[in-house]
Amino acid sequence: MNKHLITFIAAATLVSGAAFAAEVPASVDAAKCKAEYPKASLMNEEQGAVSMAFLVSAGGDVVESKVEKSSGFKNLDKAALKALSACKFKPGTKDGAAAQTWAKVDYVWSL
Repeated sequence: MNKHLITFIAAATLVSGAAFAAEVPASVDAAKCKAEYPKASLMNEEQGAVSMAFLVSAGGDVVESKVEKSSGFKNLDKAALKALSACKFKPGTKDGAAAQTWAKVDYVWSL
């Protein structure tokens, strides 16, 4: 049985200046956003967790994405990054208004 786990890391960011503002990062619905296990990775029984970051627009689209910590397997990293980049995110906020923010996502590949 293939199990995929997505975890989201929420972080508050302080903006410098006289007034400090909280930033709420973007998020994604894990139930609607799944990656397909790469066939070569299945055959080789590769497993691991990949940590990624996504820059999400105020409209919920991914503007930029990057792997911050590899699973140890390029195929797993690429598959997770590609699948999650295509997902619709819930935009983050700054000062209570939708804004472009970074979202950190961990994707766990498990057989």
